[in-house]
Amino acid sequence: MYILTIEDYISAAHQLRGYKGKCENIHGHNWKVEVSVYGQKLNDIGILIDFHDLKDILKAVLQEFDHKNLNDVKEFTHQNPSSELLSKIIYQKIEKMLKQYSRIHSTNINVLSVTVWESATCRSTYQKKFF
Repeated sequence: MYILTIEDYISAAHQLRGYKGKCENIHGHNWKVEVSVYGQKLNDIGILIDFHDLKDILKAVLQEFDHKNLNDVKEFTHQNPSSELLSKIIYQKIEKMLKQYSRIHSTNINVLSVTVWESATCRSTYQKKFF
């Protein structure tokens, strides 16, 4: 199995509703987002997916969150914009885009994990179980 990993950054604010402490106040982070994808088969030129294509997919997803108050983003109107849920939502959006990419390019590339860093020392990773 081949695994590729890329990362990008967004700046966004959020507040955690129902949280008792500083994080219930609106505050911002410079979020680092790390995405790992995997596949079994390389294409004719020996690559799984062009890094540029993968970065474009991530950028398309992240633009929905960059320089926004995450509480105002549609996915978070009924749930807290925690780093845990942000990593899951980004995972799901990239997964959907990779399925389209795989159909067009006759490949089978899947998301392994999405890690969202809200600071240099705090991160959340979402990945589906596979056994």
